[in-house]
Amino acid sequence: RTDVNSVTNWNAPLVWEGTFDPVVIDAIYKRMDPRIALVVFAVGKYTRFLKGFLESGEKYFLLDFRVTYYIFTDSPQDVPKIKLGEGRKISLLTVPSASRWQDVVLGRMKWTSIAIEKQIHNEADYLFMMDVDSIFYNRFGAESLSQLSAVLHRGYYKATSRDSFPYERRPGSKAYIPFGEGDYYYTAAVWSGYLEDMYRLIKYCYEQSEEDAKNNIEAVWQEESHLNKYLLYNKPAKVLSPEYLWSDYDKKPQDIRVIRISQLVKNYAEVRPNHGQ
Repeated sequence: RTDVNSVTNWNAPLVWEGTFDPVVIDAIYKRMDPRIALVVFAVGKYTRFLKGFLESGEKYFLLDFRVTYYIFTDSPQDVPKIKLGEGRKISLLTVPSASRWQDVVLGRMKWTSIAIEKQIHNEADYLFMMDVDSIFYNRFGAESLSQLSAVLHRGYYKATSRDSFPYERRPGSKAYIPFGEGDYYYTAAVWSGYLEDMYRLIKYCYEQSEEDAKNNIEAVWQEESHLNKYLLYNKPAKVLSPEYLWSDYDKKPQDIRVIRISQLVKNYAEVRPNHGQ
């Protein structure tokens, strides 16, 4: 493809439809038979998104691979029964409810790092973090796998100068990135990598958030801010185009030939604790 960049300035692949052969890349990874962990949090009213997420995941997400959906929830009784393909299963982990949506976001890092230490490290080779309020619309395959894969945020991937990225700009925060620095702005709604690399990154986000909390500061976009800081100094091995996380709020531009997964339109004030404030 000549209409998009397909390599980063540190020579990592930047993955778009048309830059890989899906049959070949799936065959290469299938020979390794990796175990894939997909972590989602369905806390409070977010359990309503599980059915659509899981059913569409069973149609499009790493088909014919061994996948475990790790569902962290405060309402295990509300997790729907979904017919899963061969080699695919669900593991339920109970977490406390939260009174602020920001605490759900920050709690993801804490509870996921604990679960990796206690359970997931024995059960997976790769780990994906995803937001449950999303639907898969098309193939999401082995081209997404790498030591560390990050997804370009759909709002900032086009002609955005790095100084207008919504990085944390307050020097008092551990997520601080000064003006003049930065490669891309990545979303925290889809990210993945080798289990041990993801553990390092998840723990980093958790510990940096805790340090900020001690200093009475919360990064502007919670773990997304810490994720962007980490990836500035620890470059991802693959960068995935916004095909790997679009939004149903936005029209599909010409360079997005296929939407693989997309965030759903929803009433944030209704589904989030503290009315989305």
